Amino acid sequence: MKSIAALQSIVTPWSDGLEPSGAELDAIEQELPLILAERDLLDAQIMTLDRTPTEVDEQRLRRARRRVLAARAALENRAADLPSSGDAA
Repeated sequence: MKSIAALQSIVTPWSDGLEPSGAELDAIEQELPLILAERDLLDAQIMTLDRTPTEVDEQRLRRARRRVLAARAALENRAADLPSSGDAA
């Protein structure tokens, strides 16, 4: 099979190693609790697609939604605590 790659840097800039940078890995690590909470919510929703949710399913969905909200709030609070580069000292 032949690989297809963009030949113009305008379309897709070509990076040396094609690996995520340290800053990108740090951002992913910061967002990981939210990513995992959203995955758990999606799993709970998928489990109830083909049947009527039981009381246990509803509890699982509520817990998953609460975890997503808590993870989003924690992420936003961390971002609010960080000084931005444009702030005056």
